[in-house]
Parts: sequence; C-alpha cells; structure tokens
Amino acid sequence: MDAFIQALAVYAIPVIFAITLHEAAHGYVARHFGDPTAYLAGRISLNPLRHVDPVGTLLVPGMILALSKLLGGSGILFGWAKPVPVNFGRLRNPKRDMLWVAAAGPGANLLMAIGWTALLRATANMELSSFSAFLKGNAGAGIEINAVLMLLNLLPIPPLDGGRIAVSLLPHRLAWGFSRLEPYGFPILLLLLVSGMLGRILEPLLIVFFRFLNSLFFF
Repeated sequence: MDAFIQALAVYAIPVIFAITLHEAAHGYVARHFGDPTAYLAGRISLNPLRHVDPVGTLLVPGMILALSKLLGGSGILFGWAKPVPVNFGRLRNPKRDMLWVAAAGPGANLLMAIGWTALLRATANMELSSFSAFLKGNAGAGIEINAVLMLLNLLPIPPLDGGRIAVSLLPHRLAWGFSRLEPYGFPILLLLLVSGMLGRILEPLLIVFFRFLNSLFFF
C-alpha cells in the first residue's frame, strides 16, 4: 500500500496535465482554424478541472498503477480526459484543418515529454534529497505517460488522433471509407489491449522515442 501511495503521489501531476493539456490543445488549434466550439464551452483552459474525466483521468490510471504495483509488473499507463468538442464542419477547410486539430494533442504530449526530460536532466545536478528524488520521479513519470499517450493516439485507428490524421491525408473516397471504421475504433483498441498486441506495437516505438529524448539532452 505504501508503494502505491508513493507512486500515486509521483504520477498524479504528470498524468493529469498530460491528459488535460492534450485535450486543451485540440480546442486551441480548432479555434485557430475557425471552430470556436471548445472556446465557447470553456474548454480552452489550463485548469485541469475543466477536462478531468472521473473514470479516464483518475480511476483507470489509478487502477493500472495499483495493479502494476500489486503484481510487480509495469503495465502501460494511460487514460483519457473529457473529449474537447470540435465541430469539423466549422473549420475553414475541414479536411485539411482536421490534420492540425488532431495532431495538436500528440504535439502537446511531445512538448511535455521534452520538458519533463529537461527536468530529469536538471535533477542530475541537484544535491540528493527527498525533494530532488520527488522531482526525478515526477520527471520520469511525465516522460513515460506523455510518450505513451502521444504514440497511442497516433495509431491510425479512428477516432484516435492518428485515425483523423489518416482521414485528412487520404484521398476523398478512401478517407470516407476509412472514417466509417470510427464506431469500431475503441473495440479494436480494447481487443489489442487485452490480447497484449498493444504493448507489442508500442514497445519498439517507445524505445525509439526514448532514445530520441536521450539524444536531445546527452544522457
């Protein structure tokens, strides 16, 4: 129990901000390209309370973290926030602008992962203390959760961001056919998760991404 509470304290801030800023980025870019829906709903905000989903932001990551500590494993920690409302029909060029709106969320996770890596690098020069150890744990958790969320959301499965990016890039006829997979996207994702395929897909991508972060800060 003590190990779970310690892990929860370390992961809480990185998880909440990774998930909520991902959603806020979608709304901000949608407004930039002509859709004010998220702005009018008050969802372009750095306040996590405007984005927190009790199940996806708190319960699911907490359960994954608890099970990983209980079973001694290292499950993929992920979650979700309340989706930001986007009316693609109000974008100035819906098919083209959809790409940028969809890419904004993973882009925010990329920037946060880089920021957390910079903090991890800075802790190497700090005097060893409970505070520096906590910061180091925060940074490691921030890198992990943002990397997973970025790569998971970039999978080309509608309605994940990668699926919407694919719809934006495909020719109209193929895009229309591909977008019709959207109602089956989450069942497909769930099947990949329970079968263990999701971990096998993400693991090599995570290794490459972690190497990229290491190269940026000369670890």
